[in-house]
Amino acid sequence: MEKIKCIFNWSGGKDSALALYHCLQNPELEIKYLVTSINDAVNRISMHGVRHELLLQQAKEIGIPLYEIRLPEMPDMSTYDNIMRNHLEKLKAEGVTHSIFGDIFLEDLKKYREDKLAEVGLKAIFPLWKGETTLLINEFLELGFKTVIACTQERLGFLVGEEIDRNLIATFPKDIDVCGENGEFHTFAFDGPIFKNPIKYLLGEKIYKAYAAPKNTDDSCLQDFAKQPVNLGFWYIDLLSSNN
Repeated sequence: MEKIKCIFNWSGGKDSALALYHCLQNPELEIKYLVTSINDAVNRISMHGVRHELLLQQAKEIGIPLYEIRLPEMPDMSTYDNIMRNHLEKLKAEGVTHSIFGDIFLEDLKKYREDKLAEVGLKAIFPLWKGETTLLINEFLELGFKTVIACTQERLGFLVGEEIDRNLIATFPKDIDVCGENGEFHTFAFDGPIFKNPIKYLLGEKIYKAYAAPKNTDDSCLQDFAKQPVNLGFWYIDLLSSNN
């Protein structure tokens, strides 16, 4: 049977890692690329702020080619749409028919993705869709995955740089989603069954940044801004590679 040729939208975080794990168990899927949006101004994963060199190490240990989409910092909707459409058309020309995402329950974002893909004749796959987030994070940990919180909303700065385990989850405020699905935090996955070897890292500087929220965007990371007040504050930890 001919396999379904896919791209996987890779953010580098835990939901991506778990969704990819499930896809790799499906013999009907062929994942041609890990597709990641890069903030070209700083050479880091969009929103997560993770260094490009750590992204390269993830792709190497996973064993799937990385496809980078370079974006200007805080692109407007028109710019973003044009860049993404050009890349999707190129990927379609290589035989790709489906695009895979790690989204869990954001209905508006799911519809937007499906609509934009349909414009170029592609379809979407959501392996984690409608999963209960407590069950998903428990599955993630039980499978042996490890992840560190790389970025948080301003009020959750005490979590940045912490590795997620059940003890840390017990300290989460009751009003946040345990998977950060509402944009509360973003992570960097560094170990687990999809990696041939763990990715070693060191904690660098803790940094606070404030942004003006974009009015419209589809980026899975920048979409979180649309749900926030006009002035946004985020804490980042600068993760440094120690794979030397």
